[in-house]
Amino acid sequence: MRVTICGKGKVQSPDTLEIDTSTRTLVSTLYSLLPASADMSSSSAAARVFNGCRALFAPAKAASTSASAATTKKKAGTPAKKPRTKSLPKPRESNPNRTSGIFKVGPVSPALASLLGATESSRADSVRQIWSYIKTHNLQNPQNKREIICDAKLKAIFDGKDVVGFLEIGKLLTRHFV
Repeated sequence: MRVTICGKGKVQSPDTLEIDTSTRTLVSTLYSLLPASADMSSSSAAARVFNGCRALFAPAKAASTSASAATTKKKAGTPAKKPRTKSLPKPRESNPNRTSGIFKVGPVSPALASLLGATESSRADSVRQIWSYIKTHNLQNPQNKREIICDAKLKAIFDGKDVVGFLEIGKLLTRHFV
């Protein structure tokens, strides 16, 4: 069984080509569809079967240098493209004095101010201080660490609930930011 590569008269067996398994299966299928009288030594028969598809027989990435040299000879008339150099992503400048979104400092309700000890705070600082309060007073449920058992100060903030899920904290703090 013979295959003509790109109609240049270079003939190799499909078993010696450096192509992946799915491509080899495709080549075998195409051979089985050819009539028995078709002569694969002529480049016109190969062009008809493979429709001039050069990508089908492109060298593998780990191909030898001789295979890559053969492909560069084919493209001798076209100008060589310069390989692109990947530009490194620019590091973000961290701004500790962020003043927007959850970092925006604003007035808080008197109930939250009594817990935080400040009349103004950002949402991020408020959540951070509430979590430190919960950890220092050991208010997490030991069986389910996602639940917080509220004491008197936390009940004032969390609408009088005895138990609050940790995902509810942000939602329950919304009404305390004026």
